[in-house]
Amino acid sequence: MKTRNPGLTVLNYFLVGLFAIVCIIPMLLVLSISLTSTDAIRRYGYQLWPREWSGEAYRLIFMGNSSVYQGYIVSVSVTVVGTILAVAITAMCAFALVNKNVQYRNKLAFYFFVPMVLSGGLVPWYLMCRNLKLIDNFWALVIPSLLFNPFNMFLCRNFMRDIPDSLMESAKLDGAQDFRICFQIYFPLSTPVIATVALFYGIAYWNDWFNAIMLVNKEDLFPLQYMLMKIQSEIEALKHVQPGVPVKNLPSDSLKMATAIVTIGPIILLYPYLQKYFVKGLIIGGVKG
Repeated sequence: MKTRNPGLTVLNYFLVGLFAIVCIIPMLLVLSISLTSTDAIRRYGYQLWPREWSGEAYRLIFMGNSSVYQGYIVSVSVTVVGTILAVAITAMCAFALVNKNVQYRNKLAFYFFVPMVLSGGLVPWYLMCRNLKLIDNFWALVIPSLLFNPFNMFLCRNFMRDIPDSLMESAKLDGAQDFRICFQIYFPLSTPVIATVALFYGIAYWNDWFNAIMLVNKEDLFPLQYMLMKIQSEIEALKHVQPGVPVKNLPSDSLKMATAIVTIGPIILLYPYLQKYFVKGLIIGGVKG
C-alpha cells in the first residue's frame, strides 16, 4: 500500500491556495473600486483597499426612483423560467437522439449541427419574433433564446450514450413508454450534465440584454443587465453633452465596477450548488462524440 508523501501534499495545498488567491484578487479589486470615491481613483489609481470610501456608485444604481429592483425581478423570472424550459427541451431532444427507436436520428443530429456553423441573420430573426407576437411582453425575453444551443444538446446526448440500452429495454418490457423512460430513468441518471447545461443556460439568460434592446419598449419589462447598461450610457452622455454638469464627480469607473458586483451576485450564489456536477458533466459528456 502506497503512503502519501507529506511534502507533496503540502506543495499541492500551497499551489491550490496560491491559485485561489490569484483568482480572487481581481474580484476584490472590483469590489474595492466600486466603493472608492472618484477623486481617490483619479489620484491614486486602482487600490485593493479604498483610500477614500464612497457609496456614490451604488446610490446611483439603487437611488429612490430607480427601477433596478424591478429589473432584478424581471431578470430572475426570465432566468428561472427560461432555464427550466430550455433544459427540458434540450434534454428531451438529446434523449430522442440516443433512442434507437427514433428513425432518422442521425439525420436529425446533422440538422441540429447546421445552426452551430450557419446563422440565419438578424433580420429574419426579428421578423420571426414579430410575427410570433414576441414584442413588449414577458415571453419576448424568454422564447427567442429558448431554442436550445446545439452544443448543449450534443453534450447531453454524449452523456446519455453511456447509459446502458438494457435499462430502456427492461423498462419497455415492463410497459413503460418513452416519456416515462425519459423523465424517470434517463433524466435522473443524467443529473451531472443536466446541471451543467442548466448553468450554461442560466448564465446566458441572466446576462442577456440583446432581446430587451430589440423586442422590448416597456420599462417595467427591462431586465437588470439592460437597465444597468442604460445607467452607464446616461453617465457617459452627461460627460460629453452637458458641459455644465460637474463631470469630475460622476463615478464612471466605480459605477462600472458596482454594476459588475450587482450583476454577478446571483450567479455566484448559484454556482456552488452546481459545482459538484459541473466538471463531471462537462468531462463525461465531452469525451465521446
